[in-house]
This record gives sequence, C-alpha cells and structure tokens, in this order.
Amino acid sequence: MPPKLCALCNTSRPILKRPKTGQQICKSCFFLVFETEVHNTITESQLFQSGDRVAIGASGGKDSTVLAHIMKTLNDRYNYGLDLFLLSIDEGITGYRDDSLETVKQNQKEYNLPLKILSYSELYGWTMDDIVAQVGRKNNCTFCGVFRRQALDRGAAMLGVDHIVTGHNADDVAETVLMNIMRGDIARLGRCTAICTQGEDTIKRSKPFKYTYEKEIVMYAYFKKLTYFSTECIYSPDAYRGHARTFLKDLEAARPSAIIDIIHSGEAFEIRDEVKRGQKLQQTCKRCGYMSSNDLCKACTLLEGLERGMANAGITDKGVKQLNAAGPTPDNLRTIPFFQMNTVGNSGPSPSPNPWPLDSGPSG
Repeated sequence: MPPKLCALCNTSRPILKRPKTGQQICKSCFFLVFETEVHNTITESQLFQSGDRVAIGASGGKDSTVLAHIMKTLNDRYNYGLDLFLLSIDEGITGYRDDSLETVKQNQKEYNLPLKILSYSELYGWTMDDIVAQVGRKNNCTFCGVFRRQALDRGAAMLGVDHIVTGHNADDVAETVLMNIMRGDIARLGRCTAICTQGEDTIKRSKPFKYTYEKEIVMYAYFKKLTYFSTECIYSPDAYRGHARTFLKDLEAARPSAIIDIIHSGEAFEIRDEVKRGQKLQQTCKRCGYMSSNDLCKACTLLEGLERGMANAGITDKGVKQLNAAGPTPDNLRTIPFFQMNTVGNSGPSPSPNPWPLDSGPSG
C-alpha cells in the first residue's frame, strides 16, 4: 500500500494533523496555510494601512512570539508598509515575567525590531508581587488585567504608534464569550468578538490570530523552532478564565469546530436597544485622563485602594462603599501619570512631549 501523502500538495509525507480542519499535511504546507490564513484575516478585516506604526504586544510566550514572527514575515512578504515595534509590560512577577522578558530580548535580536519595556513599578509604583502580598491570590488577576490594559495603551502612546496587535487566539476569544455568558456581562458580550477595537481615547488594537487555534500556534512555534517562554503565570491557576478554558477543551475534544462555532455565535449576538441605552457612556478619568465609564477609571480606583490599604476597593460593591466612606483622597497619595492622546493629522497618536526611552538593544 503506497504511503499516505499530504492532503494539500499530494507529494510529501504528512507530519501533522491540523486541529482546525483534520487535514493531514506536510510541514511546508502547514507553514503556508497558517501564514496565508492570518494574512487573509488581516486583509479581509482591513486591519492596517501602509505607513502605520504598529506595536506588537510581546510577553515572550508562544502567542506573542509567533505573532512577532508572523507580523515581520507577512510585512516583508506582502509589503504591508508597517513600522513594527515590540512592546512589553513588566508586571513585576519574580520567577515568571523577569524570565519571559529575557525571551523577548532574544526575540528583539532575532527579528531586529525596536523594543520598549514599561513596568508596573514605573507606572503605578506597585509590582504584582507587591499587590499579591497585600490582596492575596483571590482577586489578583483583576488588578493585573486592568493595569496591563492601560499600560499597553500608555506604552504605545510613548512609542507614538497607531495600532497595537496582541496574540489573542481563537481559544482566547471563545473563552471570553463563554465567560461573559456565564457572568451575564451583556456589555462585554456585545463587543468581545470584535477583531479590532478603538475608543476615542485609546489606541486602536486588534487580534490577527482571532481565528487561529492555539494548538496550531504551538505547532507552528515548534516546527519553526522559535524561541519562546512556556511557563504559565504563577498567579493565574485560580483565575476564573481557567474554568472556561477547561470547559472549552472538553467541548473541543468532542467537536473540534466548537471553538470557531462559539466565536461565530458571539459575533451573531445583538444587544437590544433598551439594553444599550442602559449602559454607561464612555468618558475620561478625572484623575489620570484615561478612558472610563465613571469619574475615576478602574485603575485609579484600584490603585487608591492599594495606597489606602483597602484592597477590595474597585472590586466589590462593599469595597467601593468603604473607600467612599473613608473620606477625601489624601493629597500625598501616589497616582497614575496623566494620559493624553495627541494626534498627527488623522493617522493616530504622536509621542508625548517627553517620551520614555526606547530599549534599542537586548539589554532593555
């Protein structure tokens, strides 16, 4: 019986079975279809314009490492005309982020892309190690998620970029749909599947891997022999997302198309007009200038709670009431630097008057 051949080229021996389609294909064909599918996602969604300055959110993990490799490859192959940068956020997690940033610095050398590292310590005066020491592990991911999102926007504004791309993959998007359904979070459910988001006061950000399976990203990194950091965050095992991830993996085992099916279901959700009218309008934080649906943004509220020894402020209703009852904010309280988006023409933000230095080499 003749050996089985690649389902695409019909000439080489297959070495893998695509989790996404079930096809048995060779390594060369896998690289080509993987890269082409991401290219098609980018072009069909019209994510970029020639001349855009794009920051790649780089953590050193598999998703962001493959994203950096793919963005540079496709930018060169299809002449997107993008100026690419690596942007890393150092949350201050000893034994995890310090090690992963060494991988980012290695990527910086391999891809010859400028690198900027912005730390929680610089921006907020707290590391995640400090925060966990005060709040414990129950709600620490809330702090990190809020602080990280704002740090990415602030780091991008310092670079003067038009656009941030992140390594969120199809599994991540499907997990988020499930989480928002389970929490009854209608506002987020209506926008969590968007491939590209941009508010009036935030930098455009997108997910080129929106339809890309996590397993295929791992396979691509493995067969390409890319340098990436594979350890999970030491503070994340108790995160709520983990329950959605476990449930999704069980669904995928029974039906591989479940991931894409959930994403398409999320895309099809429509929020009734009366629900939209009940949602808070977007404004800017009176203290730091970042986008917010309240007078104070979530990051400022969380930081004030930390500074005043009220860890639950901004997390629970009881915590918010305790913070309000504690009286006016002390004048000597540490706060987040004011955030301002300056535009050049209509293309996007320009660097702040005194932008923080770019890490031009691996020493970061």
